Amino acid sequence: MTSTTAKRFTLEDYHRLAELGFFTEDDRVELIRGEIMQMAAKGTAHTNCCRDLLEELAGLVTGRAKLQCQDPIILSSNSEPEPDFAILRKRADNYRFSLPQPEDVYFVIEIADSTLKYDREVKLLLYAEAGISDYWLFNLIDNHLEAYSQPYHKGRNSFGYSLKRIILPDQTIELPYFPDLILDLAKVFPLI
Repeated sequence: MTSTTAKRFTLEDYHRLAELGFFTEDDRVELIRGEIMQMAAKGTAHTNCCRDLLEELAGLVTGRAKLQCQDPIILSSNSEPEPDFAILRKRADNYRFSLPQPEDVYFVIEIADSTLKYDREVKLLLYAEAGISDYWLFNLIDNHLEAYSQPYHKGRNSFGYSLKRIILPDQTIELPYFPDLILDLAKVFPLI
């Protein structure tokens, strides 16, 4: 009997493949725990939520933080996800020389419809393991925001968030690290 193992990639491998043209501009991929993962196509609800959220977040954080939309962050030597949004600390180099890393991230946001299970079971654990303090999941299936906070590490490979709050589409929420900035979810969620 022969045994097979999947090839795991490091960030260096992944970036080298990109430099060699292995991926095209149209390829929607990200590196998760050493695996090159194809990202799901975005449906209408996801696109609308993303567009509206971009407008609202930009209006809130401009001048106080960097807003990044669907661009990579480095979490470890083998993970470079591309969350729908990352709210980043301002840096003197404006991220021109390196991608954001966990210490640069205030919080991340994913928008989920077809990817809900993946965003809860893979991305959530990945962000918690990296020590990202807050993870927001715009759940377009159940039409609410799941706001996770207080990452924990229990046991060998057990990571998660201690707190989970559900915020309904007719409610508001304070942005982590910016209690004076309030996001009105009615301006973000698709109409019911």
